[in-house]
Amino acid sequence: MKDIPDAAAKRPAGSAGVPPTVAGVGPATPAWATLVATFFGVGRLRPGPGTWGSAGTVLLWAAMAWAISPSLRTPVAVILAVLVTLLGIPAATRVARGAGRKDPQFVVIDEVAGQLVALIAVPLAWKSFLAGFILFRAFDIVKPPPVRQLEALPEGTGIVLDDVAAGLYALGTMHLLLHFGTIRIGLLR
Repeated sequence: MKDIPDAAAKRPAGSAGVPPTVAGVGPATPAWATLVATFFGVGRLRPGPGTWGSAGTVLLWAAMAWAISPSLRTPVAVILAVLVTLLGIPAATRVARGAGRKDPQFVVIDEVAGQLVALIAVPLAWKSFLAGFILFRAFDIVKPPPVRQLEALPEGTGIVLDDVAAGLYALGTMHLLLHFGTIRIGLLR
């Protein structure tokens, strides 16, 4: 409780009753940014919030993709990946500023964007979803060039774009494996 008086002393005038920070996000962080950046709270799961964010994305995309016409799946996946990236950058920026950290661990919208990229034009089968998940997580952790260099971009741009680049690596690898028959998938639907 020692931090509360210090935090209260730092509050601007007129902010009485506003909590200093909640779970690493300051009171000035908009609720929409926290919801988006944490993928509606998935980023609060432990251990490995990034892995939870990726797994949640795979499951959500799998459920959505079955309901979409096969001819629309690829364009919808591309549009979703672009929208998540464009919305994720300002959300990650706001949350990182509120938390006072360059890349807070609970921000997982970057994993959502990268995982969506990794699943573009991938057949609907558990093997392809599992391979896409593993490939994306591997490239996100290893961060081959230029993925690691993208982290140096400012704020939310660096937070999100390095994962988008990892998703592109996973996407390329996945389609090479599919093309050369390394991953054999009985095409469904």
